[in-house]
Amino acid sequence: MPVHDWTRVSAGTFHDFHATWIIEIKRVLNAGLLPRDYYAMAEQVAGSVGPDVLTLQSPRPGASNGAPAGGAGGGVAVATAPPRVSFTDMTDEDPYTLRRKTLVIRHGSDDDIIALVEVLSPGNKGSRNALRSFLDKAAGALRLGIHLLLLDLHPPTPRDPEGIHPVLWSEFVDRPFTLPPDKRRTLAAYVGGELKTAYVQPVGVGEALPDMPLFLTPEFYVPVPLEATYRSAFETVPWRWREVLEPPGAAP
Repeated sequence: MPVHDWTRVSAGTFHDFHATWIIEIKRVLNAGLLPRDYYAMAEQVAGSVGPDVLTLQSPRPGASNGAPAGGAGGGVAVATAPPRVSFTDMTDEDPYTLRRKTLVIRHGSDDDIIALVEVLSPGNKGSRNALRSFLDKAAGALRLGIHLLLLDLHPPTPRDPEGIHPVLWSEFVDRPFTLPPDKRRTLAAYVGGELKTAYVQPVGVGEALPDMPLFLTPEFYVPVPLEATYRSAFETVPWRWREVLEPPGAAP
């Protein structure tokens, strides 16, 4: 199923689809894609327009801090199968800056946040304040070592003329980045921590969505089936709006 042009419908219509897509991604992750020591929950994160999928680590006796444990699912090693994307970049921040002392207050829960899956809504880029709020949340998570999978199916705005990736990435390094003229939507996976890595795949309206990596550690990820989950979520969109997104006579 090709990516639709969501500018044809209201922000509320996309938000309804967005919420369903998040649940579909959560369902697939918990149905065996994640290793047994991990689980996903759809929760609201402060400053977000919509729900996020939180990938949380469930502490089990004997669980390792290295490679994800086996079981129903299992992580893919970056060294063995690097993510297949168009652009990859790594930060080169000052090591003395990386080693500065920071006091972090954490909740006493045993379930640590490992990663976020964020589906951007139009409101995330609708104003400078909204975009700043999103960037603060996303960049703050990466600095804390939380990995991020970012899915933006909306065209660039004057606030992100080349898409959301270079705007977020500029929080860490200044690097030129240009979206292809026929691929103006952005899928991006980020490895959090000291040396951050970005895996970016531009997509265009009418293209099928590729799998994207969701990192569990800097060395291991699970491939998220975006196309299958997108298709399942789109089947729940009311016919009233499906006909707007797929007008009669449009190519399948």
